[in-house]
Amino acid sequence: MNHIEEYKEKTFEDIKHIDDLGNEYWEARELMLALEYSKWEHFAKVINKAKISCKLSGINVNDHFPVIGKTIKMPKGATKEVIDYRLSRYACYLIVQNASPVRHKSVALGQTYFAVQTRKMEINQEEYSKLSEDEKRLYTRINVKNKNKYLFDTAKNAGVQNYGKFNDYGYRGLYDGETAKQIAKRKGIDPDKEDILDYMGSTELAANLFRITQTDEVLKNKRVNNEEDACKTHHAVGQAVRNTIKKIGGTVPEKLPTPEKSIRELEQEELKRISNK
Repeated sequence: MNHIEEYKEKTFEDIKHIDDLGNEYWEARELMLALEYSKWEHFAKVINKAKISCKLSGINVNDHFPVIGKTIKMPKGATKEVIDYRLSRYACYLIVQNASPVRHKSVALGQTYFAVQTRKMEINQEEYSKLSEDEKRLYTRINVKNKNKYLFDTAKNAGVQNYGKFNDYGYRGLYDGETAKQIAKRKGIDPDKEDILDYMGSTELAANLFRITQTDEVLKNKRVNNEEDACKTHHAVGQAVRNTIKKIGGTVPEKLPTPEKSIRELEQEELKRISNK
């Protein structure tokens, strides 16, 4: 066992609990530290996103994220009651999928460790078709975010250093020459404050998801090893996706309407619904 595997086992196995019925679980505040988050308010945001992922997968949130209380020690011998969660393995998997492996290296290890529940996160086409447009946006946006993590990791291995440039090449291919900032301007949002992906409908997000996954695949298959070729590849894939949309009679992405509500607003509404149940 190499030191990375050993670290993974110690980190996540050592904080695993077993209840009287033999069920395994993890406490959120312990998992927070294992994933290198120092502040609960930051980690709580990741948990909230994971709850939304759970609900969109058609799984009861309370079964996997039950709330428990915990007493923590304070200075001068004082104690304080705080909120905590008793997390299932599936809940932990959703959390590490929504966490940031760029800022927290142990997140990538957690993604591997908890990956045995991956299939539970997926829904089939019939289930997807029954979702509302807002739910489709939330579900697809989560997938886009997760697949982008893998693409940027692949791009890094291919020699990419300027990720903004790399990203723009993909957008320019898919959006008939538009850069991310130009897309943002057309949508009427500030690219320095908001992500254009948060202002896309489900169809537009799906087109970008295809661009992302196929670029990741092509970079690996062609063993691209420099930034220039990686950017050209991203642009070519973006163009190919655009041409496919036109060929089948679909609507090119820049012609699709911009939703009134951002993904962040939808997440807040969804969390309120979950909390009120």
